[in-house]
Amino acid sequence: MNAPVDMAIAECMQSLVRILHLQRRAFDADRYPGLGTRRERLERLLQMLARHEHEWVAAVDRDFGHRAAHETRLAEMAFVAGEARHAMRHLARWMKPRRVRVPLHLLPAAARIVAQPLGVVGVIGTWNYPVQLVLAPAVAALAAGSRVMVKPSERAPATSALLAELVAAYFREDELTVIEGNAAVASMFSALPFDHLCFTGSADAGRRVAAAAAENLTPVTLQLGGKSPALLDGDADFALAAPRLALGKLFSAGQTCMAPDYALVPKPRVGEFVRAMAAAVRRLYPAAVRNTDYSSIIDTRHYARLIGLLEDARARGARLIALADAPSGDAQLPRRLPPALVLDVSSEMAIMREEIAGPLLPVETYSTLDDAIARINARPHPLALYWFGNRSAHRERVLRETHAGGVMINDTLWHFAHTGLPFGGVGASGTGAYHGEHGFARFSHLKPVFVQSRLTATRVLAPPYGRNFERALALLRAPFG
Repeated sequence: MNAPVDMAIAECMQSLVRILHLQRRAFDADRYPGLGTRRERLERLLQMLARHEHEWVAAVDRDFGHRAAHETRLAEMAFVAGEARHAMRHLARWMKPRRVRVPLHLLPAAARIVAQPLGVVGVIGTWNYPVQLVLAPAVAALAAGSRVMVKPSERAPATSALLAELVAAYFREDELTVIEGNAAVASMFSALPFDHLCFTGSADAGRRVAAAAAENLTPVTLQLGGKSPALLDGDADFALAAPRLALGKLFSAGQTCMAPDYALVPKPRVGEFVRAMAAAVRRLYPAAVRNTDYSSIIDTRHYARLIGLLEDARARGARLIALADAPSGDAQLPRRLPPALVLDVSSEMAIMREEIAGPLLPVETYSTLDDAIARINARPHPLALYWFGNRSAHRERVLRETHAGGVMINDTLWHFAHTGLPFGGVGASGTGAYHGEHGFARFSHLKPVFVQSRLTATRVLAPPYGRNFERALALLRAPFG
């Protein structure tokens, strides 16, 4: 590596360390921000979103080539604003120390749990939701009383630049700041000694982030995605399921970490499923690739990757069912990829091994529920699982016998929008969860506090040991047999 590059890297690292130390000093000066301070910070974030909505929409649209303004307003602006307003409403309760019952042998002591701010939190976002996936964790960290440094994705440069500009206008650098830069900057960012690091992205990148954080023993929250299945039970109503599955798959042209990644369909009903999905897509997106409600693929690299998945599947014997016409080559609507079903798939196809993040839905067939559950469990744990059907016994079996970050019954995606539910992965799809009170807890240290009384029965357990010790120990053992 040449000297100018070495110097640039050193200067970048110095800048990152400077901001980290600035935020840490600010936190040290106010280690437990009051309710008013936290609400005021969240109010500024709400103003930043609301006053500049058109700018946010335009920036995301430039990064994607085209993304429907409605999708950006819903999934980026409205979602983050909803998280902030929810936190503001409930912060007083979340911040209140929680009393914990003291067992009989420790009376008359008292115990409580205090939610203590962690300090400085790092957030690394990804490209598919370039506003939400940095600001939603930031909301939780600010609500918890921490300072926040965020690194948005370099694959969404217009949104990243707008984030940096507006955050600097609404927040002091020692409260919330944006670090722009490429993958090398992200690597340096993940190596900083944060008090907590939240990352959203691919599993491969998540491994690198976790390894870098481990050098500082920095705790991490990882949101990694995976192959989320949609399991259609034998009695599923396809007239109900297909439109909901199509919307979950094609929102932002499938570029959603928890989008249905493949469908498991009873073998005798595949033809019916194909017809129902085709009808649903026609209703949702008439002339799909020319419809301005239908989004473009983020960049040429990802577009080429998706085409490669299709070509690999076709070469290995898959059948492709286009659910819309091929793109017309309109320069105003670049990188439009028609939604498609991929039939006759097999495990050696790349499309069945990799997370797709696009408008392609492989269809696996199964003969029994045991077979379907075995197929799900043979793959790494997904971020989401979607079950469609009416038989409660089958539903409960799927819930008991599979692992997923979250489950939705008879619909897709909307569990993410419930601020009362934790959102996160399990195993290969991530670790840790946030949203609502769960995000407040994630970015707090839930510190146990035990207050001993002047008079305490535990004195009999101290030396010199003798008959009273044995009697007390027998009492402690009694409940356990």
